[in-house]
Amino acid sequence: VPAVSILHIEGVRQGHQSEGLRRYGGAFPERHCFTIVFKGKRKNLDLAAQGEEDAQRWARGLTKLLARLQAMSQREKLDHWIHGMLQRADKNKDNKMCFQEVKSMLRMINIDLNDDYAYKLFKECDRSGDERLEGRELEDFCRRLLRRPELEELFGRYSGEDCVLSAEELREFLRDQGEEATLHRARAIIHAHELNEKARQQDLMMLDGFMMYLLSAAGDILNQEHTKVHQDMSQPLCHYFISSSHNTYLTHNQIGGTSSTEAYVRALMTGCRCVELDCWEGADGEPVIYHGHTLTSKILFRDVIESIRDYAFKRSPYPVILSLENHCGLEQQATMARHMKAILGDMLLTQPLDGQDPDVLPSPEQLKGKVLVKGKKLPELRCEPRGATSVLDPEEEVEEEEEEEEDRLQEGSNRRAKDASQVAPELSAVVVYCQAVPFPGLAQALQHPRPCEMSSFSERKARRLIREAGPAFARYNARQLSRVYPLGLKMNSSNYNPQEMWNAGCQLVALNFQTPGYEMDLNAGRFLGNGCCGYVLKPPFLRSPHSETPRRLLLHIRVITAQQLPKLNQEKHNSIVDPFVRVEIHGVPADCSRQQTAYRSNNGFNPRWEETLSFQLQAPELALVRFVVEDHDSTSCNDFVGQFTLPLASMREGYRHIHLLSKDGTSLSPATLFVHVKCKRP
Repeated sequence: VPAVSILHIEGVRQGHQSEGLRRYGGAFPERHCFTIVFKGKRKNLDLAAQGEEDAQRWARGLTKLLARLQAMSQREKLDHWIHGMLQRADKNKDNKMCFQEVKSMLRMINIDLNDDYAYKLFKECDRSGDERLEGRELEDFCRRLLRRPELEELFGRYSGEDCVLSAEELREFLRDQGEEATLHRARAIIHAHELNEKARQQDLMMLDGFMMYLLSAAGDILNQEHTKVHQDMSQPLCHYFISSSHNTYLTHNQIGGTSSTEAYVRALMTGCRCVELDCWEGADGEPVIYHGHTLTSKILFRDVIESIRDYAFKRSPYPVILSLENHCGLEQQATMARHMKAILGDMLLTQPLDGQDPDVLPSPEQLKGKVLVKGKKLPELRCEPRGATSVLDPEEEVEEEEEEEEDRLQEGSNRRAKDASQVAPELSAVVVYCQAVPFPGLAQALQHPRPCEMSSFSERKARRLIREAGPAFARYNARQLSRVYPLGLKMNSSNYNPQEMWNAGCQLVALNFQTPGYEMDLNAGRFLGNGCCGYVLKPPFLRSPHSETPRRLLLHIRVITAQQLPKLNQEKHNSIVDPFVRVEIHGVPADCSRQQTAYRSNNGFNPRWEETLSFQLQAPELALVRFVVEDHDSTSCNDFVGQFTLPLASMREGYRHIHLLSKDGTSLSPATLFVHVKCKRP
């Protein structure tokens, strides 16, 4: 079995708590089993120990290691990373490094030092003179490598000639950062980050302490207040962007990919609050979930509901919406309703909230811990009957589903299941605030708003509405929920740009979570704030037509340096990246732009740019900022190195570190960018 880095582990589950063990682990006692869950797209590792005590010891040990890793400072992560590189470069495992091994290590860590300079550095550290570095000599060599000249210069600017930062001087730095600048806060920072005890006692900060401070969460570009729920959660549901997944059951593409309950677990654990269930007739009276008329595998509806019950509120307490795409006959629809009631129990919302105004949707706060079902509702049970007495014409009623199907591969036969144009009363009864209806058109919807009803739009239809009647569509979205989904003809389950849908106030902008790319980076960035709870309050101008117009903003980002960028081609020993940084603004059309630095040859370890990129924004409240690092290639496409995306509203000014993420959103620790951010109102 290949070695597994603790850095790649997401968590540990005890017992038969994975799809694999539930399905195939019957031969092993449940208390002997545990599952290691990995970050990114790597599959779970299901294990059975000799006995219950062994399984518990493994689970406890791994949990403790993960907690220790989480508590590590950036400096400790850096030391850990360097230690790993030293071990890999020490070919003969004698805990000593000759010059060739040192050169090998430098290439591993993405730096191409001139041979003469590298040997000079080597000799300066080789105090024993035996052409080998060991112990303290190696530490000294690494410390010199890890020097941050740009931080030394910044420290010197505030500390003066004595190279020590007093609380008063640190207060001055905090003022320039645009932060709370009091002596009390300056002293608190010194006591939290200064490594030297004597300096700490005298309220002084040395260079190492200053570096620790800037590499900590306190120096992060993301406003740490926004890592908790900080927005008003008492407004109607339609006033929020809601993290939403399309074809949630898929782990790969929608033509031949695997369906899995684990895909629901992963989506919910990222804060996703709206998941999709494509429900089809199954054997033995049990509905199944899969992508109809394709080679995707099938999973039981019941198993998916159990996974939702177990993971719906582990990441966020706010309501989860089950978007049902129903292709079942009446009997299996009734079975679906029974399963949801029996498995979800009190979590399932089956009645309007007491005292709730039927003309206004309830808030996320009111619906905490509740699961809502989006589906068709029989007319006599609507919360706003408005005189409706008969079932809709079948063709009209299935318009929403057919709209979704028109974009999919047709199989030549009628793919609809037994009379799914009808709705079982049992299933209708669990639909309360998310009643799926065909879109009546903007004129009628604006004149007769029905907050309990919602329509779905393919990305193509949503774009057409935005193009032809954008302001009216935004007004509609201020009163009612709308869901947008990707075109079904995309065999590789690719995504569309969600930003243009958010610009129009669409709340449930559903994406294929299993498909990495800039679209999912934007989605992760949009929901990074507000504690990653899956609900983000829309800007005032998308909630009320009478709100003030957004104030313009000038944004200046000085890209200073990068640190420890990952080596892209591990097989090619001499391959070293030539990095550049691109900053992208995603927002209203007038704000969308991108600028980039020049590239730096052969240095992914500590490249320096010192380039300022400037942007003018008309609607900063809607803007996302995406930092991308790529490897310049003059003969082919540039290679992706890392990225980080966040809302402009959650970005802090001043000198900040940006912790880069990989293509699938996992940490590239210890890789960082160091920038200076300045915002000005004209």
